[in-house]
Amino acid sequence: MSLHEYRVGRELWLADPPFYSLIMAAMRRADTDNLAKLIRAWPEVHAELAARYNAPGSRLPDDPAEATA
Repeated sequence: MSLHEYRVGRELWLADPPFYSLIMAAMRRADTDNLAKLIRAWPEVHAELAARYNAPGSRLPDDPAEATA
């Protein structure tokens, strides 16, 4: 790990994104070996990522309706 990676990780921590958002982002960026490890650890997150990736507008049938302004 580099100082840059540490600092970016700190920025992400300070931004306080939802945990599963970070896991999905890691899955998107992972190489083959690391993706396999992430899928073994969080298979349900990978399944949702794949479903949303292939869904129109990333919306799944059970998503609540968006409020209109």
